Amino acid sequence: MDNAPAWPKSLRVVFVLALTGLAISTYLTYIHFTSPASLACAENGVINCTKVTTSAQSYIMGVPVSVLGLVYFVAMVLLSIPRAACSYVLSIARLATASIGMIFVLYLLAAELLTIRSICLWCSAVHVVSFAIFVITVLTTPPLLARLSKESEKNEEGS
Repeated sequence: MDNAPAWPKSLRVVFVLALTGLAISTYLTYIHFTSPASLACAENGVINCTKVTTSAQSYIMGVPVSVLGLVYFVAMVLLSIPRAACSYVLSIARLATASIGMIFVLYLLAAELLTIRSICLWCSAVHVVSFAIFVITVLTTPPLLARLSKESEKNEEGS
C-alpha cells in the first residue's frame, strides 16, 4: 500500500484547469500554424482574434505565444498530478510556474488593450484559466508546504 498523501482537492481543480488551458492552447497553436483566419472568433470592433494572434506581440523572442502557452499548461498538468502533491520541491515549482504564467498574462493583456487595441476571446479564456490557477496555487501552497514539512519531520523522527 502506498503511503503517499491524498491528492488535495485544490490540485485536482488546478489539474482540470490546466487541462482546459492545454486544450485551448493546443487549438490556438494549431490555428497559428495552419490558418489564423479560421479562428472561431468575431473579427469586428474590439473583439478580433485574428488581429491579436497575428500581431507582433503574438511572439516573444521569436516563439509564438500559443506555443509558450502549451509549454506552460503541460508543466502545470505535470506539476498538479498526485505525485507532485506530496513533493515540497514540486509544490514550490508549481507556485513559481503559476507566478511566471501570471506575469505573462499581465503582459499579454496589456499588449491586447494598449498596443493591439483588440481582444481575442480565446486568449481571454486562457487568461482566465491562468488567473484561476494562480489564485488557487497562491492560496493553497503555503498550507500544503506546512503540511509536507510536518510530515517530513515526522518521518525523520520515526526513522
